[in-house]
Amino acid sequence: MRKVTPFLMFEGKAEEAMALYCDTIPDSSVLETTRYGPGEDGPEGTVKLARLSIGGGLDVMVFNSPVHHAFTFTPSVSLYVDCSSEEELNRIVETMAKDGGFLMPPDNYGFSRRFAWLNDRFGVSWQINLA
Repeated sequence: MRKVTPFLMFEGKAEEAMALYCDTIPDSSVLETTRYGPGEDGPEGTVKLARLSIGGGLDVMVFNSPVHHAFTFTPSVSLYVDCSSEEELNRIVETMAKDGGFLMPPDNYGFSRRFAWLNDRFGVSWQINLA
Protein backbone atom coordinates (compact mmCIF):
# COMPACT_ATOMS: atom_id res chain seq x y z
CA MET A 1 0.00 0.00 0.00
CA ARG A 2 1.28 3.46 -0.90
CA LYS A 3 -1.11 5.98 0.66
CA VAL A 4 -4.60 6.60 2.05
CA THR A 5 -6.25 9.85 0.88
CA PRO A 6 -9.65 11.35 1.77
CA PHE A 7 -11.90 11.57 -1.32
CA LEU A 8 -14.71 14.15 -1.47
CA MET A 9 -17.38 13.77 -4.17
CA PHE A 10 -19.42 16.78 -5.21
CA GLU A 11 -22.19 17.15 -7.77
CA GLY A 12 -21.17 20.19 -9.82
CA LYS A 13 -19.73 22.22 -6.92
CA ALA A 14 -16.15 20.91 -6.72
CA GLU A 15 -14.44 24.05 -7.97
CA GLU A 16 -16.46 26.27 -5.61
CA ALA A 17 -15.60 23.97 -2.67
CA MET A 18 -11.91 23.91 -3.63
CA ALA A 19 -11.81 27.73 -3.66
CA LEU A 20 -13.53 27.94 -0.27
CA TYR A 21 -11.15 25.46 1.35
CA CYS A 22 -7.97 26.92 -0.16
CA ASP A 23 -9.00 30.52 0.62
CA THR A 24 -10.09 29.72 4.20
CA ILE A 25 -7.68 27.13 5.63
CA PRO A 26 -4.11 28.49 5.94
CA ASP A 27 -1.41 26.74 3.90
CA SER A 28 -3.92 25.15 1.50
CA SER A 29 -3.56 24.92 -2.27
CA VAL A 30 -4.69 23.09 -5.39
CA LEU A 31 -1.94 20.67 -6.44
CA GLU A 32 -3.47 19.14 -9.58
CA THR A 33 -6.64 19.58 -11.60
CA THR A 34 -8.14 17.53 -14.43
CA ARG A 35 -11.09 18.99 -16.31
CA TYR A 36 -13.85 17.33 -18.32
CA GLY A 37 -13.09 17.34 -22.03
CA PRO A 38 -15.31 17.18 -25.12
CA GLY A 39 -17.61 14.16 -25.16
CA GLU A 40 -17.03 13.23 -21.52
CA ASP A 41 -19.88 12.80 -19.02
CA GLY A 42 -19.39 16.12 -17.21
CA PRO A 43 -19.76 19.66 -18.58
CA GLU A 44 -16.72 20.48 -20.70
CA GLY A 45 -14.15 22.61 -18.87
CA THR A 46 -15.45 21.92 -15.36
CA VAL A 47 -13.32 20.22 -12.72
CA LYS A 48 -13.40 16.45 -13.03
CA LEU A 49 -10.79 15.46 -10.44
CA ALA A 50 -8.42 17.51 -8.33
CA ARG A 51 -5.91 17.04 -5.57
CA LEU A 52 -5.63 19.62 -2.78
CA SER A 53 -3.23 20.11 0.06
CA ILE A 54 -5.25 21.33 3.05
CA GLY A 55 -3.47 22.90 5.99
CA GLY A 56 -0.04 22.25 4.52
CA GLY A 57 -0.12 18.50 4.82
CA LEU A 58 -3.41 16.73 4.22
CA ASP A 59 -3.83 15.57 0.63
CA VAL A 60 -7.50 15.42 -0.36
CA MET A 61 -8.94 14.21 -3.65
CA VAL A 62 -11.96 16.15 -4.98
CA PHE A 63 -14.26 14.69 -7.64
CA ASN A 64 -17.07 16.40 -9.51
CA SER A 65 -19.60 13.67 -10.26
CA PRO A 66 -21.81 14.23 -13.31
CA VAL A 67 -24.23 11.66 -11.87
CA HIS A 68 -26.78 12.52 -9.16
CA HIS A 69 -26.51 10.18 -6.17
CA ALA A 70 -29.04 9.39 -3.46
CA PHE A 71 -26.43 10.17 -0.80
CA THR A 72 -24.22 13.05 0.28
CA PHE A 73 -21.78 13.82 3.08
CA THR A 74 -22.44 12.85 6.70
CA PRO A 75 -21.05 14.45 9.89
CA SER A 76 -19.84 11.04 11.06
CA VAL A 77 -16.75 11.77 8.94
CA SER A 78 -15.25 15.24 9.36
CA LEU A 79 -12.10 17.22 8.76
CA TYR A 80 -10.48 18.33 12.03
CA VAL A 81 -8.59 21.64 12.10
CA ASP A 82 -6.35 22.74 14.97
CA CYS A 83 -6.08 26.54 14.97
CA SER A 84 -3.16 28.57 16.27
CA SER A 85 -5.24 31.48 17.61
CA GLU A 86 -8.78 32.43 18.54
CA GLU A 87 -8.81 34.98 15.71
CA GLU A 88 -7.92 32.24 13.21
CA LEU A 89 -10.63 29.95 14.60
CA ASN A 90 -13.25 32.72 14.44
CA ARG A 91 -12.34 33.58 10.83
CA ILE A 92 -12.43 29.95 9.70
CA VAL A 93 -15.69 29.22 11.53
CA GLU A 94 -17.41 32.35 10.21
CA THR A 95 -16.37 31.62 6.62
CA MET A 96 -17.08 27.88 6.64
CA ALA A 97 -20.45 28.19 8.42
CA LYS A 98 -21.86 30.68 5.90
CA ASP A 99 -24.87 28.98 4.26
CA GLY A 100 -24.04 25.83 6.24
CA GLY A 101 -25.04 24.89 9.77
CA PHE A 102 -23.64 24.27 13.21
CA LEU A 103 -23.61 20.89 14.90
CA MET A 104 -21.88 22.53 17.87
CA PRO A 105 -21.57 26.34 17.81
CA PRO A 106 -18.28 27.91 18.93
CA ASP A 107 -17.89 27.54 22.69
CA ASN A 108 -15.81 26.11 25.52
CA TYR A 109 -16.94 22.49 25.80
CA GLY A 110 -14.45 21.48 28.49
CA PHE A 111 -12.22 19.39 26.22
CA SER A 112 -11.17 22.57 24.39
CA ARG A 113 -11.26 26.24 25.32
CA ARG A 114 -12.84 27.02 21.93
CA PHE A 115 -14.36 24.48 19.57
CA ALA A 116 -16.95 24.41 16.78
CA TRP A 117 -18.37 21.62 14.65
CA LEU A 118 -20.16 22.61 11.47
CA ASN A 119 -21.30 21.52 8.05
CA ASP A 120 -20.21 23.85 5.27
CA ARG A 121 -22.59 24.81 2.45
CA PHE A 122 -21.61 21.67 0.53
CA GLY A 123 -22.41 19.37 3.46
CA VAL A 124 -18.78 18.61 4.37
CA SER A 125 -18.34 18.41 8.14
CA TRP A 126 -15.54 20.34 9.89
CA GLN A 127 -14.39 20.33 13.51
CA ILE A 128 -12.52 23.56 14.27
CA ASN A 129 -10.49 23.53 17.47
CA LEU A 130 -8.34 25.89 19.52
CA ALA A 131 -6.14 23.63 21.60
